[in-house]
Amino acid sequence: MQFTIKSQTISVNVPTWDALEARVQERLLDREGFSLATINLDHLVKLNRYSEFRDAYALQDFVVADGNPIVWMSRLANQPVQLIPGSDAILPLARVAARNQVSVAFVGSTDESLLAAKIFLERRVPGLQVATCLSPPMGFDPLGPAAERMLRQVAASGAGLCFVALGAPKQEILSARGRLIAPSVGFASIGAGLDFFAGSQKRAPEWARRYALEWLWRMLSNPRRMTWRYLKCFLILPGQVVHALSLRSHNER
Repeated sequence: MQFTIKSQTISVNVPTWDALEARVQERLLDREGFSLATINLDHLVKLNRYSEFRDAYALQDFVVADGNPIVWMSRLANQPVQLIPGSDAILPLARVAARNQVSVAFVGSTDESLLAAKIFLERRVPGLQVATCLSPPMGFDPLGPAAERMLRQVAASGAGLCFVALGAPKQEILSARGRLIAPSVGFASIGAGLDFFAGSQKRAPEWARRYALEWLWRMLSNPRRMTWRYLKCFLILPGQVVHALSLRSHNER
């Protein structure tokens, strides 16, 4: 599945869970870094607005579908992909790291949340080693000198996989920069996933996720912040549907 933003093509190039785990394991074993992004409608909105975000996406090695609209459009385009939310990817990727004796790092959120997430994951995933937890200060600039120091700390910790929980576009920009500063580390942008494990943020209940209503649950939980975000997503949806149908028509010729 492909999206074109400002003449830049972004492809969901990891279509399934099995493919994601296989590709991450291969990179970890070779000590070859990577950057993983999870695309959704909110990202498409931000990609239209921020050139730094587009630059960061151009450097992502792996892109997965995070959001049911992306999955539905992939089916319309006859290029089906599986739903792989960043928060759901943490446990499978942590298991891949533990199985291959690769330690992990956490970047983002708060010190308290990272410690709680560390305790949770080390209990949940036998053999997992969390090498370092780094929480950036308020106003953190992923392109600034503090970001470079943080990335060098991740590299020095010996971690082979780093979960980045800063939200878009900061996490993708930092991950793309990490490909240059810490080239042996894999960076996975996972949004609020660590906060869910820590209990500092509450995720939508299972029924909302099962029926693709997580967006509605989040909007009702925080209407002031989320209503405008989802409105902007809905506004771009018709154009994306037309694009998906045009891809299907082109592929069927």
